[in-house]
Amino acid sequence: MQRAGRHGRQPPEGGPMENGVGQEPGTPEPSGPAAPRAPRTRPRLVFHTQLAHGSPTGRIEGFTNVKELYAKIAEVFNISPTEILFCTLNTHKVDMQKLLGGQIGLEDFIFAHIRGETKEVEVTKTEDALGLTITDNGAGYAFIKRIKEGSIINRLQTVCVGDSIEAINDHTIVGCRHYEVARMLRELPRAQPFTLRLVQPKKAFDMIGQRTRTGKSPGEGRVASGKETLRLRTQGPAVLEEGPSPSEEEAARRVDDLLESYMGIRDSELASTMVEVAKGSPSVAQLAQGLDSVLGEFAFPQEFVAEVWAAVCHPKGDKE
Repeated sequence: MQRAGRHGRQPPEGGPMENGVGQEPGTPEPSGPAAPRAPRTRPRLVFHTQLAHGSPTGRIEGFTNVKELYAKIAEVFNISPTEILFCTLNTHKVDMQKLLGGQIGLEDFIFAHIRGETKEVEVTKTEDALGLTITDNGAGYAFIKRIKEGSIINRLQTVCVGDSIEAINDHTIVGCRHYEVARMLRELPRAQPFTLRLVQPKKAFDMIGQRTRTGKSPGEGRVASGKETLRLRTQGPAVLEEGPSPSEEEAARRVDDLLESYMGIRDSELASTMVEVAKGSPSVAQLAQGLDSVLGEFAFPQEFVAEVWAAVCHPKGDKE
């Protein structure tokens, strides 16, 4: 794993290297044969984990992305990685404000929520919006992150925050990203019933009967600022970096709100990535180009890109 701050530090170009680690500047090179020195060791990043419904505590290490993290947890508890719906940090409850995204604080305790009962619910779309906000676990499962009060879904007592959406009208959506699932639900015709097949997380005794609905929170899905965190990446090694600053957290929250408003999804890591791209873009046009090169599959509309740029680069002009 690579250790870095918000901007990774690399050894100076052409500088001496030993066992892949840069030597201190000014250290003289020994002349003649020298006794071999032991390689410098990097700290082992070991995390503690439990199954959310109850289990012994396990220890995991050596993962660089969410899929590898799930594989490590599955290995510890002798289950399949596909059994894991999502993970929360420092709570066994289905708390979407504690959802594991792409960053883990070095002191965080990981709780894995695994598949529980499967249920089917028939829904009639009497309005354009169902009242769902969708996110995904980064490993093929999209699930419900928020239910809007007074909405169509809110009136269906069997549908809960944390339920994974497995199929729409018997068409499996396992492997689809959250924005794809949100688009499918938006495009369903009005006044025509459809069926959702949902998988709820396995519940501990003290969680039975809960129907969680979380409101907006500035720290939603984020680790505390100022703490060193492990950032998981889709490609490349995981990186140690400082936690986001308060201004970066606020900008990411604004962008996450825009994602929900325009696309019906919430994704704190996607929002953070967009903030990073926006901060290096002097204009809306350049932000559009940057987002297209990094996140082209989303096909963001121009008016959305403009609002993202304003939220990140000119937050004082925001009316909120």
